[in-house]
Amino acid sequence: MRAILNLNKDQIISEIDPRIYGSFIEHLGRAVYGGIYEPGHETADDCGFRGDVMGLIKDLNVPIVRYPGGNFVSGYNWEDGTGDRSKRPKRMELAWASIETNEVGIDEFQEWAKRAGTEVMMAVNLGTRGTAEAQAVVEYCNSETPTVYADRRRANGFEKPFGIRVWCLGNEMDGEWQIGHKTAEEYARAAHEAGKVMKWTDPSIELVVCGSSNPGMPTFGTWEHTVLTECYDIADYISLHSYYNNYADDTADFLARSMEMDRFIKQTAAICDTVKAERKSDKTVNLSFDEWNVWFHSSSQDKKIDRWQVAPPLLEDVYTFEDALLVGALLNTLIKNSDRVKMACLAQLVNVIAPIMTETGGKAWAQTIYYPFLFASRYGRGTALACSVNCDSYKVHDFDAVPYVDTSAVLSEDGKTLAVFAVNRSGKEQADFSICAEGFGALTLKKHIALESDDLKAVNTAEKETVAPVEKAIGDTVTLAPYSYNVLLFDIA
Repeated sequence: MRAILNLNKDQIISEIDPRIYGSFIEHLGRAVYGGIYEPGHETADDCGFRGDVMGLIKDLNVPIVRYPGGNFVSGYNWEDGTGDRSKRPKRMELAWASIETNEVGIDEFQEWAKRAGTEVMMAVNLGTRGTAEAQAVVEYCNSETPTVYADRRRANGFEKPFGIRVWCLGNEMDGEWQIGHKTAEEYARAAHEAGKVMKWTDPSIELVVCGSSNPGMPTFGTWEHTVLTECYDIADYISLHSYYNNYADDTADFLARSMEMDRFIKQTAAICDTVKAERKSDKTVNLSFDEWNVWFHSSSQDKKIDRWQVAPPLLEDVYTFEDALLVGALLNTLIKNSDRVKMACLAQLVNVIAPIMTETGGKAWAQTIYYPFLFASRYGRGTALACSVNCDSYKVHDFDAVPYVDTSAVLSEDGKTLAVFAVNRSGKEQADFSICAEGFGALTLKKHIALESDDLKAVNTAEKETVAPVEKAIGDTVTLAPYSYNVLLFDIA
């Protein structure tokens, strides 16, 4: 199979906001306790953060991490995670039927974020709480005033504000599963009023309003329109959430799900622009795709886990090589929509549907999906270029023409390197890959990194890394192996 990538240096999609390579830590399962935090671990630092996990996260260079939820946030009292740990309450955590010890809260997490070299995207509870509590937590985190919540932060040992710039107004509020579930009208009013006083407290912050919980929700579309109509003045972004599964064990259909993500992004952006036109506004509301991943492997095992444990092993998907291929295509989709998607969060970061897994008291390791995320984060910073591929395609039930080779292209920030990310969706044919490029001068391939396997169901474990990147020999031609994820780095003359 031949695959020709068409590029023009002047056909730019957008400068890429590095925050599209964000992630997510929720108080869910072993994401916090036994994930990023385990005081008794041999690698733990003075704050109890696992050093082996920190190292894997730093390699990913994650610029922003959403916290503390997720469904968790809709029943959360932020004050529980501040101050003297010996006085913090243990609570029934209703979203995940667990016990929350509050040993880690915003006081600790903001310190973890500094050590991890990332920023915090903080979510506020608009389920059981509202305007007053949303204002209070912004004051606690960001204010220098001699007032009650800023004084409380100082009394807790933090003289300087945390400086959290991005805030989510609730989570998935159209879902019946959500604590404090609301209609679009109810949520829109609550978000508007909370966002208003949050920005009064700190005018420099950016706000993310909730979109529908996923594109299959009956509320999708009307929810976004209602919320944006009410919240347009205070909203900087609207959220998108979507998870992808392969319950049917249909690889061709599964690997086409990146096209579903693309459609979801474009539909949501169109709604934003419709409201912009209706309001005769000059402001553009952009997109925060702050929950995305493959999620389905752990569904059966989660049903067997007893309720009301501390940090039960929930949502611990063990990812396959097949999953890594789709994650690579999903990252391509985010890059190609970087004109509207300014933030995105791979959900989640450690143990819970995550690229990093740990054994409590033991090892930490990279799952298969770690590597496409690593390479996109490492080489996908700069300018996204419009690209099209001439290659064969196939049909699935909801898309008539799925290209066998899926790509994105990024011009580095210094203009000296072109990075091409390519997924070969064909399991039968290698792709003879070439580039028809205009405006670059000479392009010289300097590195070809590939993720390949003969086994779509191959996984990585603490004992053995079965799926790992390899560097391919550079020759006169470039071939993409059947079922492969590829990074091609070109020097620009």
